[in-house]
Amino acid sequence: MDNGNTRKAFRFSPSLFIVAFLVLLALVLASTSFIIVDQTEEAVILRFGKYLNTVGPGLHYKMPLGIDKSFNVPTKTVLTEQFGFRTLKGGVNNQYQNNLTQESTMLTGDLNIVDVEWIIQYRITDARSWLFNVHETVRNSTIRDVSQSVINSLVGDRAILDVIGPERQAIENNSITMMNEKLKEFGIGVHVINVQLQNIVPPAGVQSAFEDVNKAIQDMNRLINEGKEAYNSQIPKASGEAEKAVQEAQGYAAERVNRAQGDVARFNSVYNEYRKAPEVTRKRLYLETVESLFAEEKGTNLVDKNLENFLPLKNLGTGGN
Repeated sequence: MDNGNTRKAFRFSPSLFIVAFLVLLALVLASTSFIIVDQTEEAVILRFGKYLNTVGPGLHYKMPLGIDKSFNVPTKTVLTEQFGFRTLKGGVNNQYQNNLTQESTMLTGDLNIVDVEWIIQYRITDARSWLFNVHETVRNSTIRDVSQSVINSLVGDRAILDVIGPERQAIENNSITMMNEKLKEFGIGVHVINVQLQNIVPPAGVQSAFEDVNKAIQDMNRLINEGKEAYNSQIPKASGEAEKAVQEAQGYAAERVNRAQGDVARFNSVYNEYRKAPEVTRKRLYLETVESLFAEEKGTNLVDKNLENFLPLKNLGTGGN
């Protein structure tokens, strides 16, 4: 030890310990007193393991040191389940795992076997029910079991050609309603928003025959559409021609009626005159009739049949008769 120089030994200070403890405690309290909820989530808060409330997106305070616990649930995200196939890799070049026949093979109403692939899209609508009404290990399997039972039921009520063809949209629409009813009974807190049937094919051994049937159905529908098109083009034309004929007939009828009414009026007028002066009217009618008969004749001579004195001399150069 050097003379005149004293080295002070380090001593543990209680005040320093208290300060360090308070700093550590403040850090722990700060890290456990706030939660951040994403825009696509809701957070369920538990206090001493009992449900307290559900909060939306943002920064929220909770009791520290494990008194309050939070569980974030993606309530705004559309979730998807696939049946009969799996998407192994998404992107530009998608990769799929197909032929999962244990979940896609079904029996139709006419006792045919068909492979049906489909997807469902759903949202979590009740975060509390999603967390506590069904155990987390069976949530997805419950949704899948409900979906499979509904699709099996709808396919089993229809013939295979209806499933492949005209009833496809009806199966999708009805399945949404039926799935939501069953999931509501379970209180799982989800809502199915879309069901899409993908590939619907018969077993490999008879697939070529079903393709021929589908082609025949398409040809039939094409011919029906062509017939309807021809019908729609010809019927308006025929209707127009019929309407034209009806209007012409009505015009002709009106003309004949008007002419007949005019003749009747003329006859009545002549008859009234005849009653006043029968002899004059008779002679006038006679002369008018003769005039109308010989109006177009040229070089015609009329001889009175009562003439007895002499035979009229006719100029032969006129060429008359």
